[in-house]
Amino acid sequence: MSGATELDFAGLGPFLTILIIAALPTHIWRWLGVLFAGRLTEESEIFIWVKAVAIALLAALISQLILFPNGALADVPMLVRVAGAAIGLAVYFATRRTLVLGLLAGEAIIAAGWFLR
Repeated sequence: MSGATELDFAGLGPFLTILIIAALPTHIWRWLGVLFAGRLTEESEIFIWVKAVAIALLAALISQLILFPNGALADVPMLVRVAGAAIGLAVYFATRRTLVLGLLAGEAIIAAGWFLR
């Protein structure tokens, strides 16, 4: 066989190592989720704790985006970013918790504020 048709796996070592190191931690949690999903109820203390941590992380991320934005969002005045978040939240609750409408309303305010700056 010529060298052009043979597969060279020797150069793949670092890439396979990175893939395994990156994928394994994620897949462990997925496997554990599959194993324990049938045993958890929404009222269990662990489920309530996980939900609280997830909500806290989301709130922290949104706060960071509003208070310390990067990229193009940094060009939008803070008052517009806060107004976009507040109006998006108000629309979310006014439309019986329709996430898409809340997001679109908030994005519309921020986009308008960016274009009108």
